[in-house]
Amino acid sequence: MALTASSQAGGCDAGRQRLLAAMPAPTGRIRPVACVLRSPLMNRRITQRELRNESGRIMRALDKGRSFTVTRNGVPVGDLVPVRQRAFVPAETAVAAFARAPRVARARFRKDVDASIDQDPTPRV
Repeated sequence: MALTASSQAGGCDAGRQRLLAAMPAPTGRIRPVACVLRSPLMNRRITQRELRNESGRIMRALDKGRSFTVTRNGVPVGDLVPVRQRAFVPAETAVAAFARAPRVARARFRKDVDASIDQDPTPRV
């Protein structure tokens, strides 16, 4: 697979590289999430024609968790990403998680909501 200039620079564009240079160096092989999500190892560029002709192969690859960037005349026009599978959480686990949550002062919460959101029921003209 041919690497683009941004992927050769660590998977991030030049502006992000400058921003990352100002941040403390991460330990180990940890990379910022934005760079990992745009990594050429996870996202392959395919042409519009390849999407049309190889749709079965591409769908099987999506099932396996691979992502694609679709290009038209060499210009990216969209991303094909697999749908994240929902995880079942037992009710007991959810109740236990909320049991440890801090209590909400209802009157204060209502006051904060009313102060920040216009809840006038009359229609706007």
